[in-house]
Amino acid sequence: MATAEKGSGTRELAGKRALVTGGSRGIGAAVVRQLLDAGAEVLATARSASGGVPEGAHFVAADVRTRAGVEALAAAAREVLGGVDILVDNAGGARPYDGATAIPDEEWQNALDLNLLAAVRLDALLIPGMRERRSGVIVHVSSAAVPTPGPLFLHYTAAKAALENYSRGLAAELAPSGVRVNTVTPGRTATPGGEATREQWARLTGGADATGTTPLGRDGRPDDIAHAVLFLVSDRASWLTGSNLVVDGGEFPRG
Repeated sequence: MATAEKGSGTRELAGKRALVTGGSRGIGAAVVRQLLDAGAEVLATARSASGGVPEGAHFVAADVRTRAGVEALAAAAREVLGGVDILVDNAGGARPYDGATAIPDEEWQNALDLNLLAAVRLDALLIPGMRERRSGVIVHVSSAAVPTPGPLFLHYTAAKAALENYSRGLAAELAPSGVRVNTVTPGRTATPGGEATREQWARLTGGADATGTTPLGRDGRPDDIAHAVLFLVSDRASWLTGSNLVVDGGEFPRG
């Protein structure tokens, strides 16, 4: 477990305690940095700190694909932070397969454990404290590919679609308790994990690009997504719950 000095920023989250899963690299690390700069105390978690934990954050290693890993993480969050006001369920991912019927059962289960059940289990352990305080914010990170699922990642997009559905239902349940739940949906974003996935995709498709160029002419940056998360967890979004903020440069049409 490591900690260091915080950065500087607007401090609009001063006094808030935040937990970010998948927080050692890519979008998760960018979210951690944004929350730190806004004045929050942040605990980042991932299976390892190999990506580099942002300076100023606490870190604990945890495998959120398992119930035991989630339970240990929730206990660590209470120990380190004394409670959680902001929860960002960002951990996710899956490897592509050459067609939907090629995806083995264990990969379906892995996709569900990482992209859906990790959030469900962690939320369930931390929501009671938020309800007691009648305050808290949860953000689930989905995928802009959900409306246009392809056979190579069907296990991933199906799990993320379920996450979006779960988020809307949870938001309705928790709203009377003063706890807000929203989703952020990133499109094609330049991260180490994203690049590795696109390389795997290219091998399976004979060199075809996974998504092509966005209408805005560039890939997203991790900070593009982190800014959206910061907005949703701040008081500026105090009248937003059950929403899905799509941040994809216009990549995927939404009807």
